Amino acid sequence: MNKLEEFSNHLSRYISVDDNYIYLLILSVLTVFIATLIKRIGIRLIKLIKNNYKEYSYTRSFKIIISLIEWITIFFIWDNYIKSIITLVSFISAAIAFSLRDIILNFFSGIYIKLKKPFQIEDRIQIGDLKGDVVNVTSMNFEVLEINDKEKGGQSTGIIITFPNSTIFSSPIKNYNKAFKYIWDEITINVPLDCDLKQTKSEIYKIVNNNQIIKAIPSKMKNQIRDAGGEYRIYYNKFEPIIYTKVEGNHIELQLRFLIHPKKMRYVESQLWNQILISQAQNKLTLYQE
Repeated sequence: MNKLEEFSNHLSRYISVDDNYIYLLILSVLTVFIATLIKRIGIRLIKLIKNNYKEYSYTRSFKIIISLIEWITIFFIWDNYIKSIITLVSFISAAIAFSLRDIILNFFSGIYIKLKKPFQIEDRIQIGDLKGDVVNVTSMNFEVLEINDKEKGGQSTGIIITFPNSTIFSSPIKNYNKAFKYIWDEITINVPLDCDLKQTKSEIYKIVNNNQIIKAIPSKMKNQIRDAGGEYRIYYNKFEPIIYTKVEGNHIELQLRFLIHPKKMRYVESQLWNQILISQAQNKLTLYQE
């Protein structure tokens, strides 16, 4: 008899519990302790990686592997008692299922998210009026770093919102990165009715087509749509920036439409407006003044 069995036998005399159960329980606690210790050491080592995405990915994978080994070990520890435990559980499973239905639904919704991938880490999504970037997905919930609306620049608010996984079945989810990385953005440029429209459009095209971020996107977008063609019926006839013209009251509205990554929208819009204002100061185009 080893020291652990002797301790279990001694302890059973005081608490009136079978020494075999005490022995197995102590082994289980030791297994959990050792697994927790290995996790902490492993995570500290992973933190030495100077790459946030790899650190996050490796940490999640490491935790899953250690947890799997931990539960398999506990299963083998209690192997001889599993049948009796299952018999006991069968009498209370209905009550547990009812009381834990939300947890069970979230768990299986988490499996659905992992398999079908309606969204992934770093995707920008919108649920109802809440919009943000997915920063974490667990077996029970997912977390989104909130961004404000487009009128405020679509920038991060620093607030993390937690959604239960079952949300994917109860609310429509907009994914800004599902099929491809880029979306269409538009800015409105108002010019006078008597302006030289051809010259004005030419100057605006020059500004947008010289933007280093925008001009690299059309070729990338074509490749992404080609790759997504087998799964989605999506096509565009034009990928380059385009200007739409509309007369509104006593001025002309020029709608400049271009492809952009959602997370770079505010920055690029600011660049475009800076160049438009410079062109106005150089008398290359005239903006409408109310």
